[in-house]
Amino acid sequence: MSSSSSSKKLEVQTEDQTPHKWCVSLGEEAFKRFFSQTNLTVHKVFGDGSLFSPLLFGKFFDPSDAFPLWEFESDVLLSHLRSSSQNTVDWCETDEGYTLKAEIPGTGKNNIQVHVDKGKVVEISGQWKQQRDSKAHDWRCGHWWEYGFVRRLEIPEDADWKNIEAYIHNDTNLEIRIPKSQLGSDLQGKDVA
Repeated sequence: MSSSSSSKKLEVQTEDQTPHKWCVSLGEEAFKRFFSQTNLTVHKVFGDGSLFSPLLFGKFFDPSDAFPLWEFESDVLLSHLRSSSQNTVDWCETDEGYTLKAEIPGTGKNNIQVHVDKGKVVEISGQWKQQRDSKAHDWRCGHWWEYGFVRRLEIPEDADWKNIEAYIHNDTNLEIRIPKSQLGSDLQGKDVA
């Protein structure tokens, strides 16, 4: 038995073939009804502390809406989780760029996709349940939460979205690295007359 950790680089997609994805919003009432199921997978994927939970930030927020994550300190936004040790998500900003780390809920084989939408939003999604009818429309275009999960995050303006990197460590830990664009850092070093 080997104790070495495995890391896999994910392909970050920038071409979008699905024009109507995430057009159905997840409302609070719909989520409460859906989450009241006794399905363990649903509770793992959307439960407390999950990156994909609409309640991750302490109050309800549709994960398919883009959230300005890097405008907030993780300790402040996740204080309700930090106090109960449900610490599965973290992010930070450094001089070099932005990093997001999150534990991915155990949904069997890992099928996480990372997508950059028009250079403005990074989208993390995956399926937790297969659609029965393979000819049906793409799962992301309808009640997406019945088949998958998503978290959409605004990309900061000084980020170099073309060089985003995503990794999965040990099949459960996602890491997304967004470098800052060199242009922005050049300006900071010069005195503006």
